[in-house]
Amino acid sequence: MSKFEIYADKSGKYRFRLKAKNGEIIATGQGYSTKAACMNGIKSVKNNAMDAEIVEVETPSEEE
Repeated sequence: MSKFEIYADKSGKYRFRLKAKNGEIIATGQGYSTKAACMNGIKSVKNNAMDAEIVEVETPSEEE
């Protein structure tokens, strides 16, 4: 089963990572000042990811 992990980074901000059932990290969150804000970030991902559109973004070539 996949899982969200919450942890404090070196600067003391709360972050989350989403791990697949094989243990691979498949998403990470920004730094949050409070644990509650981090939990809200996870909630937002859970609520919005199911309907998220997939958009391909072209990157400029080295020649441009």
